[in-house]
Order: sequence, then C-alpha cells, then structure tokens
Amino acid sequence: MSIQHSELILNPDGSIYHLNLRPEHIATDIIFVGDQYRVDKVTQHFDTIEFSTQKREFKTTTGTYKGKRLTVISTGIGPDNIDIVLNELDALVNIDFDTRKIKDNFTKLHITRIGTSGSLQSDIPVDSFLLSTHALDLNGMLQAYQVEEISHPELEQAFIEHTGWSSKKSYPLVISNGKSLEEKLSSDKVYKGITATAGGFYGPQGRVLRLPLQDANLNSKIDSFNHNNNRITNLEMETSAIYGLAKLLGHDAASMNAIIANRANGTFSEDPYKVVNDLILYTLEKLIE
Repeated sequence: MSIQHSELILNPDGSIYHLNLRPEHIATDIIFVGDQYRVDKVTQHFDTIEFSTQKREFKTTTGTYKGKRLTVISTGIGPDNIDIVLNELDALVNIDFDTRKIKDNFTKLHITRIGTSGSLQSDIPVDSFLLSTHALDLNGMLQAYQVEEISHPELEQAFIEHTGWSSKKSYPLVISNGKSLEEKLSSDKVYKGITATAGGFYGPQGRVLRLPLQDANLNSKIDSFNHNNNRITNLEMETSAIYGLAKLLGHDAASMNAIIANRANGTFSEDPYKVVNDLILYTLEKLIE
C-alpha cells in the first residue's frame, strides 16, 4: 500500500518536507547537534564537503572526515523536533519516494548526538564527557507510538515510586542506547549514566521564575534516584526522543554530552566552547575507528 501524500510530504524538488533532503544527500553515519551554528563547528574538521542545505532550524551538511562519509544535522531544541528529524531521516533511506512504499531492504542509520548538558551529580564535573547508557523520557512525546517493547518496566516503576510521580504527568519511559555505538564511543575519560529528557527548559527542569512547580522537590528526587546502581546523571531535552525513535525504527543511537554545568555544585564551565569542541574532536576520532 502506498503512503498517502498527507502522511509523507515531499517538496516540489522531491526532497522531504522539513529537512529539505533527498536520499542521496545523507550518509548512514549521522551526527546530531542542537544549534544550527554548531554544524559548522563539526564540519570545519572535514576533509571535503559534498552537500549543504538549511530549512528553518534544520541545517544539514554531508562530507568526509579522514575518508569517512558523515552527515551533520542540527535538530533545534526539544523532543518534538527530534520526532520530525528522525522520522524524515528514516523515510529517506527506508521509503521509496517514487512508489511511496516501504523498501524491501532495510537501511540502518548510526546516529550520534553531540550536545551540551548539566550534570546532576557532584562527582561528574564540568568540562567532562558523558555517554548516556539510557534515557529517561519525562516529556511524553514517545507515548504517541507503541513503546512497550523498548521500555524498562522495573527501572520505570522504581523511578515512579521514588519520586511519587504524579499520575497526571506522562508515564516516565526508560530506553537504552545502541550498544554498538556505545562500545565505539567509550573510553576511560567518558562518564556514563542515565540522561533525563525534559520537554522544556524552565518548569520541566525545575527552574522557577514566576510560576510555581507542580512538585518543587522533583529535582532533588531525580538527583537521589539510584536503582541497582543506575542513577540519573544529567538533564537535557533531546536524548530520550532520539533513543526511543531510533529503537522503534531499528537504528542505533548514542548521546555524547559535554558537561558545561554542575547543578549539584552550582558550577559552570569557564570555557564551554572548548569542552564542546573537544567533544566534537573526540567523537569524530571514535567514529572513524
């Protein structure tokens, strides 16, 4: 059965609607960054650039780093943007745009996020790197899909009980990373832990300006959660959506975090741009091994 035009939307030039990309424009090894200006921070290290485009906050550049073909895409902020980016990337490789049918042969993507994050644990300092072994989805976007097969019920229930999680909020879902990418990106200089993904920057991450929070103590409950040595190490806004959609679609994903703040200690990096650039170079070198 062909996919309807209202569901798979293409631009007049045959590119997919939001990303403005055609299948030949992307590699199967992809780096996600949040900030559109960070795309150039990654691709400045490339040997060659073969293609670049931008539509809205979604900037894409494909080229080679030491002979390896890579695509770098800016996703903007938040899980709703990840829903667009990951579904459209999967469509580029696994749906025939001419027949509008799913291809018989599946193509797997390998997606590495390079982002900034704040540590929730005092022993994970600013200027360090952290790889997300799991993501804790606190925003609910993934609940639009059938997520039972990718969940971790024991961890989820332990978190619900520890925090007294409100039944009015979306169910907190735990999703693991792509193990092949974790192995590739690991080293003795990389911390590991569960990354919590919020759906906003202020209230959803426990920040108070003029609005009171539903649970003023939630951040301290998140910080103190530990179940069988699984603890929540950092908080950001994209990783759970990346992990969840990648798992559901059959792709591998890993999230690399440059720790620029430590909320437990109240510290912030003196040079956040350096730690991000260091993480970019570290990740590029690991991806070509």
